[in-house]
Amino acid sequence: MTAIAEKVMETALGLSPEDRAELIERLFFSFDKAVEHPEDEAWKVEIESRIEAYNAGEIKASSADEIFNRIAKR
Repeated sequence: MTAIAEKVMETALGLSPEDRAELIERLFFSFDKAVEHPEDEAWKVEIESRIEAYNAGEIKASSADEIFNRIAKR
């Protein structure tokens, strides 16, 4: 661990349990943003498009059983 990280750790350990928990959560979720891939944005657009189509009645949803049966038939 770098000297800066050691200092941050030392300071963090002096925080209240609630503040440490908040710090842990924020650090943990920072990884999601760090690993975002270009295809993530394309999937977001696709998902939003499908939700809009479903809400407009343009497509219907399938139950999990229907999906698993289709997969099993392959």
